[in-house]
Amino acid sequence: MTDDVHTLATGFGLVEAPRWHDGRLYFSDWDAHDVLALAPDGRTEVLAHVDSFPLCTDWLPDGRLLLVSVPDALLLRREPDGALVTHAELGGVAAGGWNDIVVDRHGNAYVDNVADAFTGGAPDAGLIALVGPDGATVRQVADGLSFPNGMALTRDGGTLIVAESYASRLTAYDIAADGSLSGRRVWAALDGGVPDGICVDAEDAVWYADVPHRRCVRVAEGGAVLRTVGFDRGAFACVLGGPDRRTLFVTAAEWGGPAAMVPAGTGRLLAVPVDVPGAGRP
Repeated sequence: MTDDVHTLATGFGLVEAPRWHDGRLYFSDWDAHDVLALAPDGRTEVLAHVDSFPLCTDWLPDGRLLLVSVPDALLLRREPDGALVTHAELGGVAAGGWNDIVVDRHGNAYVDNVADAFTGGAPDAGLIALVGPDGATVRQVADGLSFPNGMALTRDGGTLIVAESYASRLTAYDIAADGSLSGRRVWAALDGGVPDGICVDAEDAVWYADVPHRRCVRVAEGGAVLRTVGFDRGAFACVLGGPDRRTLFVTAAEWGGPAAMVPAGTGRLLAVPVDVPGAGRP
């Protein structure tokens, strides 16, 4: 690892979905099926347990947590008392394959689906669904994606960027007033990079985590590489947070490939100081 990488916590399984919210770092341990929060003293608190793999999260504007429950194709909502209730049913769009989520400032939730790509089917069968703020409306807004993974919204809320892991690219869409997506384009071709979780900074550059190459990379629109941070294990996702959003938090673990996955106890939370603060969502 590079000298400016700091280890915050260790001993997890496949850690993913880091989020900075209300002054704390949240993340998911997919092996334990837990959503956790990290305290300043390094201790962790389990906020929810959901038998789901993947287990990705984001927040509604009113502070309630949304969780993607993959086996039953549901979007769950954590109420103030800790109870988990159904926010939306995703099965009308696709029965399985649900993955990451990002919520805009209006409460619209974008949830992507890797579809048949996860089981060796069509490599470009991925899609994105839009869930309205009250959970009552669910509709498909994009398709033809090659294993859609991390998603992020630019600081003006007008662009959704999606990591297409199998296509080695970041893809962008324009967001309409009703949440619909249009104007699909290649935001950045990554020259062999394998983007997983992503986040956006105040210069509208994107950080992407890359598991097989054990790194996080900051890229500009068009693909120019602005910074690379290497690790001693696979980087699964990243988010910009901290009091001034100038810390890149990374979920990382040893990666044994699709067959072996992540050896138990190798998941870590890492932190890297950066110059340009975070912006947009998550």
